[in-house]
Amino acid sequence: MAVTGGVLVLYLVAHMIGNLKIFLGEEDFNHYAHWLRTIGEPAVPHRTVLTLIEVVLGLSVVLHMWSAVSLGKRASHARPVKYQSKKKSHAQGYAVHTMRYGGVIIALYIVWHLLDLTFFVVNPKNSDATPYERMVSDFDPSRWYITVWYVVALLLVGLHLNHGIWSAFQTLGLRTPRSHRALRGLAGAVAAVVTLGFISVPLSITFGWVS
Repeated sequence: MAVTGGVLVLYLVAHMIGNLKIFLGEEDFNHYAHWLRTIGEPAVPHRTVLTLIEVVLGLSVVLHMWSAVSLGKRASHARPVKYQSKKKSHAQGYAVHTMRYGGVIIALYIVWHLLDLTFFVVNPKNSDATPYERMVSDFDPSRWYITVWYVVALLLVGLHLNHGIWSAFQTLGLRTPRSHRALRGLAGAVAAVVTLGFISVPLSITFGWVS
């Protein structure tokens, strides 16, 4: 679970950096989107590298969810009786609810995101439009509810990242009394930067800062 989570975190960071190119203007953003589909040409056919990345991401998501379900069942079988300490159960409850239910919403968000900006099923523009045009039309002020949906989902992604990265540090044996505070801060910083980076795009379009 920690390894697949790490793959997804690296992808999110790269994806966020790519999205931020929209602030450089239409030409730069469209050039970036075109480059994604032509990586490796002419050594490999069009879109080969991007397809391989998508396959790895898809497998990582499936394995990540499978790991979460498997670990949940294992923990339940290992200790069928809940802890008596209310303080401890509250902490565990927060983590469980954040990761479990937040993960379900994030999964739904991924499906919507693919239908929206990859397959263009729910996007106002069709495949003939440029990536920049599709992005801008998607978060048009008249479609404020789409922006709200994206922001809520991305905030949940941030909470998921914060707890997930911290858990991964512990799982991989990196946490020590000396590194505890630094790793906590790193997890929070990565989660905050990724969340704010992603949210800045739909909000900037909805409020007219990008058009």
